[in-house]
Amino acid sequence: MNKKLAAALSGGAVLVLTLSGCSDDSDDKVNDWAKKVCDQVQPQLQKIANANAAIQEQTADNSKPADVQKTDSAAFQQISQAYKALGAAVDSAGPPPVDDGETTQKEAVKELNASSTAYANLRTKVDALDTGDQAKFADGLKGIADELNKISTNGDQALKKLQSGKVGTAMSKQKGCQKPTASTSPAAAPPATASDDASKSTSPTPSKAEKE
Repeated sequence: MNKKLAAALSGGAVLVLTLSGCSDDSDDKVNDWAKKVCDQVQPQLQKIANANAAIQEQTADNSKPADVQKTDSAAFQQISQAYKALGAAVDSAGPPPVDDGETTQKEAVKELNASSTAYANLRTKVDALDTGDQAKFADGLKGIADELNKISTNGDQALKKLQSGKVGTAMSKQKGCQKPTASTSPAAAPPATASDDASKSTSPTPSKAEKE
């Protein structure tokens, strides 16, 4: 079942990761704005990649529900914090120097904050799952995977707009906005919190019901 969570995360909503530069028609002001954002973005993208990797590692059929719960909870918390920081990064950079830049910025920040809240809610739901009953736990994970798919596919119009035109081209050229490679230890990125400590345990997990 955790395989569905991993798959949903892989197609996840960090649209900054999908940037690809083409022409070099962005001006200096736009490039400066993109650098300001992307310099702050990279650590957060790394946290999301690491959290995704942690869940990916929890796909063994002999995994215990309690281990799956612990890892998934920590991963969702990590992703939630990362999205909140991404929103703060775009907010602090100010409007991009393009037409309708202020509206584009505000809507993107709103979506990033909404994603942060959504992942925090998923963490709460994972924490509430009954690990003593494999069947119920698998059903609960299925529901969470379905919600994760919705988060990944809905409400990204503002982010797409932010990454279009000159701004998107400028951001795609910044190393900080390019897709990072997950570290060997997915737990390496999170800040020190009790829940984040859980991400350090990336032993194989999900229940047999995960196959569903």
